[in-house]
Amino acid sequence: MKKLSLRIVIGLILVILIWRIYRLVIPGTDSGQKEAAKPPIAVEVDSLQYGPISETRQLTGTVYPYYQYIIAPKVSGRIIEITKRIGDWIDQGEVVARIDDAEYQQAVREAEANLKIAQASLIEAQSQLKLTGQELERIQSLRAEGMVASAELEAAVTNYEAQESRLKLSQAQVEQRKAALTSAKIRLSYTVLTASQSGFIGERFVDEGTLLAPNSPVLLVIGINIVFIRTTVIERDYGRIRPGQIAIIHVDAYPDKRFTGTVLRIAPKLEEASRVAEMEVEVLNDSLILKPGMFAKLTIILQEKENAQIVPSRAIVMRNGQAAVFIIKGGENVARYIPVETGIIAAEKTEIISPKLDGLVVTLGQHLLQDRSPVILPKDFSTSNS
Repeated sequence: MKKLSLRIVIGLILVILIWRIYRLVIPGTDSGQKEAAKPPIAVEVDSLQYGPISETRQLTGTVYPYYQYIIAPKVSGRIIEITKRIGDWIDQGEVVARIDDAEYQQAVREAEANLKIAQASLIEAQSQLKLTGQELERIQSLRAEGMVASAELEAAVTNYEAQESRLKLSQAQVEQRKAALTSAKIRLSYTVLTASQSGFIGERFVDEGTLLAPNSPVLLVIGINIVFIRTTVIERDYGRIRPGQIAIIHVDAYPDKRFTGTVLRIAPKLEEASRVAEMEVEVLNDSLILKPGMFAKLTIILQEKENAQIVPSRAIVMRNGQAAVFIIKGGENVARYIPVETGIIAAEKTEIISPKLDGLVVTLGQHLLQDRSPVILPKDFSTSNS
């Protein structure tokens, strides 16, 4: 009796399993009806666009002048005049300051007097050499006739050679005095401070009456017709930023103005501690608005296209490592799954290189969709597509 009951239970179980398999496999069963009756998913959509797109990087940096230098004296002395103040423009070669030159004027006069003495000594040496030369010729003639002893001739020769040495010494002294005079005049010229390049006075370090030592700073001159913005590039972007790329610059002092610069140079190494490389952006500053020391925000354009196929970045889904979008063609209420090749990726827009798309792109709800899933479009798009 127990065996019969066990057989009946096993038979019922087998019948139930066969029935369930039949209902799952054969079309028109409850499972198929449930799948067919799956409700549509409400989604948000947007239209495809064609237009410009660019990939950028945001950086920060500091504005530096194209050049700057300090005007400083090469000699010591009391400064008696400064003709420029902060913000003034100076031309190349313009006199900007003077040092009391009384001592240096006196040094020039002394050098001139010493030169005259040396020149007079030279004239005297030349005369003495001429006389000893004539005397030597006379004794040589007498010696040839046997009228003077050889010792007298030797004395005349020695005297002549001595005068030649004195002449050379006098000539050397003249050259020395000329050099001393030139040096004195140069030191005198150092009392007048001039600009080696045109620019603006960025800083004034002293006032009239200050006693200066050599190389004491007097004025700082800056050139800002062109400025540099120095910033740093992280290792991830190092290979993507190159000289010649365009940079858009904004500064806090002029929030409504936009400046355009060019990446000029990038350091050939990264700092080991921070893994960043220094970079310089050149900006033409014709308006002279950008000032050294300003904090600058840079947008570097890595790549750009004028007419690209664009979708909102939020429309992109990644499945099995493949980028894709869901497209709804006109007159349809199903979403088509289309793998795509992306190009430039901006903050809110993404370029689709291929394929060429047609229809509306799903921007919200796409993560719940499969290929040909039924969808409910927003009212505005439903009306426009009906």
